[in-house]
Formats: sequence, structure tokens, C-alpha cells
Amino acid sequence: MNFLGLIWMIPLFPAAGAVAMLLFGKKLPNWLVSIICPGMVFMSFLVSVGAVYQLSSLPERQFEKILYSWVPGASFQMANGQLSNLGADWGFLLDPLSSIMILVVTGVGFLIHVYATGYMSHEGGFYRFFGYLNLFMFSMLTLVLANNYLLLFVGWEGVGVCSYLLIGFYFHKKSASDAGKKAFIANRVGDAGVVLGMFTMLATFGSIRYTNVIAQAGSGNYHLGDAAITAITLLLFIGVTGKSAQVPLYVWLPDAMEGPTPVSALIHAATMVTAGVYLMVRSNILYVLSPDTMAVVAGVGAFTAIFAATIGIAQYDIKRVLAYSTVSQLGYMVLACGVGAFGAGVFHLMTHAFFKALLFLGAGSVIHAMSGEQDMRKMGGLAKKIPYTHATFLVAALAIIGTPLFSGFFSKDEILWRTFISPVGSSILLYGVALITAGLTAFYIWRLMFMTFYGESRVDHHAAHHLHESPPVMTIPLMVLAVLSLAGGWIGWPTVLGGSNHLEHWLEPVLGPGAKILEEHAAHGEHAHSTEYMLMALSVIVAFSGLSLAYYFFIKNRAAGDSIAQNFSGVQKLLENKYYVDEVYNAVLVRGLVMNGGEALSKFDARIIDGGVNGVAWLTRLISTVSMWWDKWIVDGAVRLTALVVNLTSYPARILQTGRVQLYAFSILTGLLIFFSYYLFK
Repeated sequence: MNFLGLIWMIPLFPAAGAVAMLLFGKKLPNWLVSIICPGMVFMSFLVSVGAVYQLSSLPERQFEKILYSWVPGASFQMANGQLSNLGADWGFLLDPLSSIMILVVTGVGFLIHVYATGYMSHEGGFYRFFGYLNLFMFSMLTLVLANNYLLLFVGWEGVGVCSYLLIGFYFHKKSASDAGKKAFIANRVGDAGVVLGMFTMLATFGSIRYTNVIAQAGSGNYHLGDAAITAITLLLFIGVTGKSAQVPLYVWLPDAMEGPTPVSALIHAATMVTAGVYLMVRSNILYVLSPDTMAVVAGVGAFTAIFAATIGIAQYDIKRVLAYSTVSQLGYMVLACGVGAFGAGVFHLMTHAFFKALLFLGAGSVIHAMSGEQDMRKMGGLAKKIPYTHATFLVAALAIIGTPLFSGFFSKDEILWRTFISPVGSSILLYGVALITAGLTAFYIWRLMFMTFYGESRVDHHAAHHLHESPPVMTIPLMVLAVLSLAGGWIGWPTVLGGSNHLEHWLEPVLGPGAKILEEHAAHGEHAHSTEYMLMALSVIVAFSGLSLAYYFFIKNRAAGDSIAQNFSGVQKLLENKYYVDEVYNAVLVRGLVMNGGEALSKFDARIIDGGVNGVAWLTRLISTVSMWWDKWIVDGAVRLTALVVNLTSYPARILQTGRVQLYAFSILTGLLIFFSYYLFK
């Protein structure tokens, strides 16, 4: 079977599932919905596996399938004055990068769907939930398979809308509906950057098709630090901060846990949040041409990683700890892209999908066992009560802190190593931040482990009575993800440990052109294996130091932990309240800019705009009145006065010059009579 020719069906399967749920879902029994929706994703996974297998045999490892011309060409003038045609196809591109993404999205997504059939079995709106999940999968697969930026944006917006629907699934809860709106609005801010980036890209390259943009960027016609490319990459990065939850637009992601736990797993692990990292890796050649943007990306990634990790160490809600962990781990991926290690970013994206999905689904299993309780202060000693959940959660915890041989060790160590040797930016400073973050990661994850699974039980009587392990439909996906969390990183086994880093070689067709530019412009230096061994050992020491601290404070000597918390209560409160960022945003943006700003705009409109219009009208009336008065009393008055003067001064003449012949004759006759009378009587 020609799977490559069928790649258009990969997003089509979940789309069909979503349409079926929309049209007939309400009439279908839950067991049939549980077959249709996960089944559609599984079909996508099977086609994806077949297509990737056939792709591996192609010499250029690239296959493009164009279904039809979506946006027909229209002429426009580029920034350099040349004419170009605006056009975009509804087409799909399968290459090493998109192949990894579709396997992760469909593979992990399928496991989450299966888990959700058990987790959501007692919830209302069962068909609606799975319809949204399938629609989400369709959008994400469209995003990663698109062959141009415009079609990518269709999927980009699609996952945004679906996240709003899924996060706000419990719409009767105000916190859930608010979280959905928060995610939607925060992402729209970033999306504006992507739209402007695409416009700038069109004006610069005359195209938004990946192959055209990459070919032109790598042609040598654009120098390092080109202003247009810097503008494009910075605008796209605004979108990345929204979708991949980086500072300052990260605030929506922790609240995304208001949705059902499978939603949190899907959004946090395999799909939406990886879209920003994918966009940067897809545009890697543009980023390497802009050192300024790379510095910004690396700085934002490193700051986000440590900022979120410090918040994670003080949270008590089990899902909220994992949510800030996701933000922090995304910071690692963005940092990797910022230092030019795009392959390491994709590697960590993949392993993170395994262990973070496992952590969230495991947390869901804990919450399921605890009858909905999420506060870790009311847990403890659950390891024996829910052994499968505990065992698989343990694997994920070891993976995320970078325990040797677990998947997270290889991907995180790759980022740390690449950051240390990077010719981009202040690599030592960035490395130091990333290393400290690794220690914080180990601390908050094992704080979660100790508070949840070990030590004395703090479970209340009611929850303890109902404690039970989750059904197989939920624990089997946990086991599969546990295997992936353990062995999923072996594909990137580094050469320094005797491996050949197959993942890096697989990605060469996508990352090669950008890597070549980096090599041409970067300062080269030799790095001994001993340095890499030393850094590797250092990261392991830091990780286990964090674990040991968590053990000491939450198992060995809880009084010491309580004492430190009391002595530094201000810091504790600051971290528990997440640096009050939400409050600041609420005060400045929501109440300040939106509400007060709206009120100010209303007053401005009423007093300035309307006042201006009314003032102009009043002034017009005043001028009109003055003009009328001037015309009536001055102009007309002058005319009438002139007439009066003429009338008065002409009066004597008018007495004589009456125009009446009879009067003239009478005057002549009277004169003659007087004249003759004078001489007669003289």
C-alpha cells in the first residue's frame, strides 16, 4: 500500500470522528463512542507508521502531497519592488520533522484517548468530549503536516479553538470557563504576531511555502542579521510565546488544568504546546540568520524554565505542579532552539511527550482514586494502595529529572551540553540557569512523589474508604507510556556514550541548511569528551541533590521543611501565589487596560470625540449667529445706512427732480407769473 500517497488521510480520520460525534454522537451509546473516536486516531497512527517507514527509503526523505490550490495566485509587489503571486495549496509535507511530530501526536494521542474512555466514563457529554478531542487531533495533524505557513495557521487556530472548548468542558464551573477564555485570549495575542510574520515573509520572499522560503533563505542572498528576517523571526516568536507558554504569555497553561485530566495530558504533552517549538524548528534557517532573535529566544527560554520551576516547588495542587513543570520544560526546548540546537529541542519535545503524558495521566489516576481530591497535603502513602499508578509514575519522575538511561536523561543532557558549547549568546550563563533548573525540577517532582505516594497517609476517612486502583483501560496506557519514558530516548543515544544519535541524523535534511550557516559564521572550538562526561556527571549530581533535598524535607525531617517555610514565609507566600503574576495581569491588563481602559475610552469618546463634535457644532452655530448678526446689522446696516444717507442728501434734489411734467409745467408757469408780475407792478 502506498502510505505516502495517503498522508492526507492522517488528519482526515479524526476529522471524520469529530463530524460523526457532532451529527450522531448524542444518539450513540458510550461504548460505541469509545470505539469510534480512539479508533479514528489509531487509524491515523497506522497510516503514519506506514508513511514514515516508506519515507525512510526515499533518498531525499521528503514527500509532498498537494490536494488542490487553496488560495489562487494574486499579484502583489514585494518589498524589493518585484512582482510575485500570492498562492497557497491545501498540501501536506512529510519530512523527518513532520514524521516525528505525527508519530508523537497520533501515538501519544491514541493512548490518551483510550485512557479517557475510562476516566470520562461517568461524565456527562461523553460524545461531545470525544468529538472535541478528535477535532483537536485533526487541527494538530493539519498544523504539523502543512506544506506552507498559511495552512499551518489553520491548524494553529484550530487547536486554539479546541483548547477553549476542552479546557472549558466543565462549563458550569466558572473557573473552567474562565480558564478556557484565558487560553483563547492569551493565544490570540501571540497569533497576531504569527499573522504579521507571515505578511512580512510574503513581502520578503514572495511566498509562504516552506520549500520556497527555505530555498531563498539558504541561497546566500540574505546576510546574517538581515533586518527583514529578524522582523519575521521576532514576530513568529511572539506566536511561540503564546502557543508554547513562554514568558510573558505562559499564564494560560497552568489554568488549562481546569479541563478534564486527559485534556491536560493532551495539551501539555503531545499537541498544542509543542506547536510553537515546531514552528521555530520548521523555520530554523530563518532563525540562524538572525543572531539577535536567537539571543532573545535563548534568554526567554532560560528565564521561563527557571521562573516556572521556582513556582512549581511551592504548589500543592498535584496538577498545578505538573502544569508549571510543563512551562519549565518548554523553556528548555525554546532554550535549545535559541542556542541553535534545534535537534535537541525536538528530541526533548519527543521524550517530554512520553513522560509528561504519563505524569498527567498518572495524576488523573491518583485523583480518580482520591474521589476528586487534588491537594497533595491530603494525600500520602498511596504507593501501596494504587501500585500500578505508583510504579508508572515513578518511571516518569525518574525520566523527567534526567536519571541515566531514562529518556529525559538523554534529551535534557543534550540541551545542557549544546547550551554549554553554543557559540550563540552567553552560553555559560544560560548553561548555569539550565543546570539550576534541573535541580529545581528534581526537587518539585520528588516533592510531589513524597507527598503523594510515600510517608504517612493524610487521606481523609471518606476518600480512604473509596481508594482503589484505576481500571485496566486507564493503567495499560500508563504502562505503555512508562516503557516509552524509559526507552524512548535511546533513539538519541549520544556518540560520547558509544551511540550514533539516530534522531540527529534523521533530522539532517530539515536542519542541515541552517546548521551549515551556523558553522560558517560561528567560532569553532574543540571540546573534549572529558568535558562532556564532566557536564553529564554534574547534571546527574544536581538532579539527585534536588531529589535528596526533597527526601530530607518531606520524608526524613518534615519539621525542618516546615521551619524553613516559616522562617522564609514571605518567599513561601510569593511562590505559592506564583509571584502574583496573575494578580498583576488582572490589575494592569484586565482591570487596568481592558476594564478601566474601556471606561477611559468610553469617557474619551463621550468627552473628547463626542465633545469635539458637539463643540464644533456649537462653534458652527456661534459663527453662524455672528455671521448672521454681521450680515444683518453690519453689512445690511451699512447698505441701509448708505441708502438712508443718499436718500436724505438727495431729498432737496428729489424735491425739484420729481419727474412729473405737470409739476414742471406748474413751476414754469408760476415762475413766469412771478416774473411778469414783478415787471408789471414795479
